[in-house]
Amino acid sequence: MTTARFDMVLEPSDKETFSRAAALLGLTMTAFVRMAAKEKADDLLDRESRIYMSQRDFQVFSEAINRPFEPNAALQRALRAASEIRRA
Repeated sequence: MTTARFDMVLEPSDKETFSRAAALLGLTMTAFVRMAAKEKADDLLDRESRIYMSQRDFQVFSEAINRPFEPNAALQRALRAASEIRRA
């Protein structure tokens, strides 16, 4: 396993808070900060990778993706143009 270093400058009061919290869990301050940062990052990434919509929006979305596909005029022109290209 490779590792990477991350240095951080803390206010003395923050360091004391982290140190006390780490001690309560029986962790080093480094392990505590790593764990807390990882949990926060995972929560944020999980939350931001989801799409939330109202029931009405979901209904409109569902109807749109379940409707048979019909290419618009621009796509029809592009498909015709592509079919006329001779391939080697």
